[in-house]
Amino acid sequence: MTDWKNPPKLFIPGPVHVLPEVLQQLARPTLGHRGKEYSQLQKETVSMLKQILSTEQNVFLVSSSASGIWEASIRNCVKKDETVLCTMCGAFSDKWASVAKSCGRQVDEMKVDWGKPTTTELIDKALSAKKYAAVTLVYNETSTGLTNPVYEISEMMKKKYPDVLVFVDAVSGMVGLPMHFDQLGWDVVFASVQKAFAIPPGFTVAAVSNRALEKSKSVPERGYYFDFQSFAKSAEKDQTPTTPAVPHIMALHYQCTRLLAEGMENVWARHKKMGEFVRSWAKEHFDVFCEEKYASNTLTTVKNTRNIEVGAVIKSLQEKHNTIFGNGYGKLKNETFRIAHMGDITLDDLKQLLGWIEEEIK
Repeated sequence: MTDWKNPPKLFIPGPVHVLPEVLQQLARPTLGHRGKEYSQLQKETVSMLKQILSTEQNVFLVSSSASGIWEASIRNCVKKDETVLCTMCGAFSDKWASVAKSCGRQVDEMKVDWGKPTTTELIDKALSAKKYAAVTLVYNETSTGLTNPVYEISEMMKKKYPDVLVFVDAVSGMVGLPMHFDQLGWDVVFASVQKAFAIPPGFTVAAVSNRALEKSKSVPERGYYFDFQSFAKSAEKDQTPTTPAVPHIMALHYQCTRLLAEGMENVWARHKKMGEFVRSWAKEHFDVFCEEKYASNTLTTVKNTRNIEVGAVIKSLQEKHNTIFGNGYGKLKNETFRIAHMGDITLDDLKQLLGWIEEEIK
């Protein structure tokens, strides 16, 4: 059993390490969520998130995992007689396509091999050949440690396909990687808070464009829990349509305050520095799984070129140092391993972790 008084330090790609002072925010006395005090908390939190995401449009606070917004984007913004293009480059982008199908929508899959990027050229080719209501993209594929060239893709789409809605899973990208929602012309972007926000799991931040909100008005059977119209109506009163996870919002308010005090350019630069450090170590001792040009600054998927027993090394580090890093995901288990460098993880933390891994593999 885990000793909860001495929890393991997490370098898995989510949930990541959470600071004691953030955990204390979750333990604050709760608020009646329909009172003025709660509304003030939500108003301030949303205001800070709009600065963090560079948007003047809609930011919704969602008491669910990010998987809920996979469903919400499809059910709110794609009609049953329309088709969505799902770009697939790893386990989580693959899952989004299966969610779109489970919502009864028409789906065209655009697959690349795991570790390869979804490129501007591929999307351009698909969109020029057929009419689509929307495209799903993953900013940062957590299974492969790959960052897609979303800024390039977005520039192309704004010029050539301005009517196609753009939905972006930024689960392991938001906060750790640059994001300018309005400039990018995206329609839905979302992330759960257990990644670069460095808060325990169970809560999601979603930015939704005005045009996505307008589109949703004409889409029937949007469902109940994730109805964008209900979120928008409640947001006018600084409220959520259903009971919010108040402790998570307290922690989110605290982390947003810290992020803005640091400055988002500095936050992105800090993550870049950590990413470069871990990639440099990986190339010295193993290799990086994806092409370095597309390697993520929030987590590194290391190619297990030395055929170490990844599970055994993870177990040994947990026993000796109370520290855990991640095995490869799905079909990449043992072929790769993953190290998170996002949120409140520091360069010194990483140096210590990588030193311990070196000791084990010797």
